[in-house]
Amino acid sequence: MTPVAQTETPTTRIGVAIDIPEPWGELLTRRRAEAGDPQAAYTPAHVTLLGPTEVSTASLPAIEKHLEEVASAQEPFTVHLRGTGTFRPITEVVFVTLAAGISECELLAAAIADAEGVERDSRFPYHPHVTVAQDVSAAALDAVFDDLAEFEARFDVPAFTLFSHDLSAPGDRPWQRRRDYPLGTP
Repeated sequence: MTPVAQTETPTTRIGVAIDIPEPWGELLTRRRAEAGDPQAAYTPAHVTLLGPTEVSTASLPAIEKHLEEVASAQEPFTVHLRGTGTFRPITEVVFVTLAAGISECELLAAAIADAEGVERDSRFPYHPHVTVAQDVSAAALDAVFDDLAEFEARFDVPAFTLFSHDLSAPGDRPWQRRRDYPLGTP
């Protein structure tokens, strides 16, 4: 009997985020790189709304339609970044905290995760933040925590962005901007 060939459903890794505008985005990404975090080379500073998630490539049009609906239902808002926080000892992460814009990010994240075909990692509750060091030495985490303790930025959020990551390409590659979703636009 001849074995039946199994076909894999093509998948794409997606993420949804709010970009940190300049001059702060470059500063936070550079500080992450200085801490020795290799992800700084592939992931610019951002507030995650949906972390890296593998979805069926065929479901992307429906997910994009869902993101349009989510974006149109949310008015633009302001994010105020201030100071640092950490998830230690649970995970080796230091981040810049949100002082304002938390509720809007939480609402967006929950609505985005409701898309058919999207399964959010539920190991940890959603907590909007900007990662500035992850999985580096304790000394590097402490240095970033102290260095950015007085960091502050305030900016308007007019949109969020869908990113994708090519799973078929060998090696690490930067996330690719797929599409921006303006807020409050029907």
